[in-house]
Amino acid sequence: MKTLARLGPAMVVGGAISAALFGMALVSLVWTPYAPSAIDIAHRLASPSATHWLGTDPLGRDVFSMLMAGARNSLAVAVLAVVIGMGVGVPLGLFAAARGGIIDDFLMRAADLVFSFPALLTAVVITALAGPGARNAMLAIGIFNVPVFARLTRGTARAVGARGFVIAAKVFGRGDLAISRAHILPNIAAPLVVQASIQFALAILAEAGLSYVGLGTQPPAPSWGRMLNDAQTYIFAAPRLAIFPGLAIMLAVLGLNLLGDGLRDWLDPRLQRPPADPAP
Repeated sequence: MKTLARLGPAMVVGGAISAALFGMALVSLVWTPYAPSAIDIAHRLASPSATHWLGTDPLGRDVFSMLMAGARNSLAVAVLAVVIGMGVGVPLGLFAAARGGIIDDFLMRAADLVFSFPALLTAVVITALAGPGARNAMLAIGIFNVPVFARLTRGTARAVGARGFVIAAKVFGRGDLAISRAHILPNIAAPLVVQASIQFALAILAEAGLSYVGLGTQPPAPSWGRMLNDAQTYIFAAPRLAIFPGLAIMLAVLGLNLLGDGLRDWLDPRLQRPPADPAP
């Protein structure tokens, strides 16, 4: 009970929503009520029932099965996009902080240049060169994440690099790579983890937006963004077709943002409240 109290309501609620999202995505790998792409014209636009929990779409596909498979696709794109951002941005940020000078200025200005292009615009360029698809959407979002992690890593690494234990390591002749790996990276892991959870939520939102305009996950693979696009024609006849994927996106982003806020409060000792004195 004391551990749960320390986590805070934001982390508990965000963790529960995120765990449910990941659980649904994992279950969809082995089971969905119906095949997500199975067409059943005889039961098109069926209302929610015991047979189809959230009803069916204009092609008779089960909406709940599509939501489950869409969670899997959205999470796969988001995870890989964040991995790309961290895998490239963190080493660049550490290198810029360690070297400083012209190298630092060059890398940060390059990060500013990449950051000035929105993920959607980057996706349009990549799509024009390589064609639409989940892989290209993941690459576009990942490129957008690189300067985010690079700038955060560089800023926090420079702050840690001014501390006594890092200066002592330099005096004893340890190289920049060894110092970054052994002393700086472990001390900046907390803000990186928090930023990763926030970028994860933004990546899900970006993937849904790219799929909505036809640049993300392509048919027949289900996608929350494309489900919203397909629901436009039936927004008055069957508004639930837009409500359910919209709620899925909203809950995913809300849960991950709450988880990020909770992790920040939990990992940053400056934000932790001291325990209350026991009553006399």
